[in-house]
Amino acid sequence: MQFAFGAQWDTRAAQRRGMTEALKASLSQPNTRILPLWRGKPQLLGNALGWVGPDHPMLAQAAQPYLYLGQSEGADIFAADLSGWEPEALDRAALAMFTDTSIQIHPDAPKGAQFSELRLAMAHLPPEQAAMAASARAIYNWHRTHQFCAACGAASIPAQAGWERHCPACGAKHFPRTDPVVIMLVTRANQLLLGRSPGWPERMYSALAGFIEPGETLETAVAREVLEETGLPTRNIRYIASQPWPFPNSLMFGCAAEAASAEIVLDEELEDARWLSREDVLAAWSGQHPEVLPARKGSIAHYLIGQWLAGHV
Repeated sequence: MQFAFGAQWDTRAAQRRGMTEALKASLSQPNTRILPLWRGKPQLLGNALGWVGPDHPMLAQAAQPYLYLGQSEGADIFAADLSGWEPEALDRAALAMFTDTSIQIHPDAPKGAQFSELRLAMAHLPPEQAAMAASARAIYNWHRTHQFCAACGAASIPAQAGWERHCPACGAKHFPRTDPVVIMLVTRANQLLLGRSPGWPERMYSALAGFIEPGETLETAVAREVLEETGLPTRNIRYIASQPWPFPNSLMFGCAAEAASAEIVLDEELEDARWLSREDVLAAWSGQHPEVLPARKGSIAHYLIGQWLAGHV
């Protein structure tokens, strides 16, 4: 696959998540590796993850317990949340931008290591490492937004090495949330439909996408979303590939569909949608189109469009 986050590392070793003493002992082993994250940003060292050892001083500010990611290259691997650390001269405006290009450097970080936006790094990281960072980011997103029991309202606590939350008041168990989303290439003859949402960076266009509603199949969701956003009926809908997308907790189901008409009627969700010829898409793909930028490398949208340009979709 030519997109990020879909790879698998050696093993997630789910059977070890409840082995509290074994994982505690692992944190005294010198070959154990821990990935620090700050507010969803993994620590990077060049084009790789910036792992540290269990005794590294920057972990003194990490929330407990660590998230157990499994095993890689014969060693246990964890993630640690350092979101409580407050950098000096923090650029809060950059954090609120669509793409946060700012970096943060912990004073105890290894030389050259920095916290960086995963969306900017995903295409450069080794596939297994990108998947590790995506899993850690998604789990910490879930912990941040699900700190109270949905059954009784009491505060819940992390369990199973970070992969569950338990309520001490009523005993309910809660599991990480994944939101299913369809993202679709809509074509008509030699044209491709691309759209842009309000607030996106200038010239940014991508494949249409939307959340799957309860009771829907992938095909039903594709047809409904395209019709709602552009007024276009579709046919010959088919699934192609999927991608975990931890922004914040989605699983993207890539699909293809054919439009039964060409007339676009926009609703309020999209700022614009347009038909592009294969030549226009190729120009955008190479950065030569005056009005449309290519989809971000590493995203399933980029992969799907590339497959269409190559004649595989």
